[in-house]
Amino acid sequence: MLASLPLRPFLVASSPVALSALTGGLPTIGAGAAFARIGETSLWLVIVAGVLGMIKLDWLFWLAGRTWGPKALTFFTPGRYAERFAKRLEKMPRWVLVLMVLLSFLPGIPKLLVHLFAGLAQMRLATFLIADALGALLITGTVVWLGYSAGQDAVDIVIAVDKYALWVTLAILAVGGYLAGAAASKRRKETAA
Repeated sequence: MLASLPLRPFLVASSPVALSALTGGLPTIGAGAAFARIGETSLWLVIVAGVLGMIKLDWLFWLAGRTWGPKALTFFTPGRYAERFAKRLEKMPRWVLVLMVLLSFLPGIPKLLVHLFAGLAQMRLATFLIADALGALLITGTVVWLGYSAGQDAVDIVIAVDKYALWVTLAILAVGGYLAGAAASKRRKETAA
């Protein structure tokens, strides 16, 4: 996933459906829908790739919460708080937890933590997978509708991003390299003084 980061601006114009299956990213799902609007791909394929891309690894976080319990939360919060939080989760009504999993795909919600919570609260795997897939389908459907509505205008933007992505990437690398060199030079001068 991390290795694909520099390649994403190039792939979004040539293979938006494959990229959305790989990353589950909302921008690539929207780009795929825009390409479907102009006949470059099928809309159902964009939806399926988007949902699968968004949920493909979620079961691992559910499993981590189920297997390690409160210890899984210690990656994100101190141990004493994790224990207290785990006890509260056990008392939470099941429908609230299902709703949390459904809504975990909304921007700003820490999806990985919600999935850990679901495992920690002993939610059944089948229930988790259904809620997870439905949540992904809701957000994917919304993004597909937006991308499909934009159509050719969105495709033109994606192609422009693809056209200038190499130069933007090189400029970011050059600026980052310059700033890192300047900071190292400043530290050497301060140490020498």
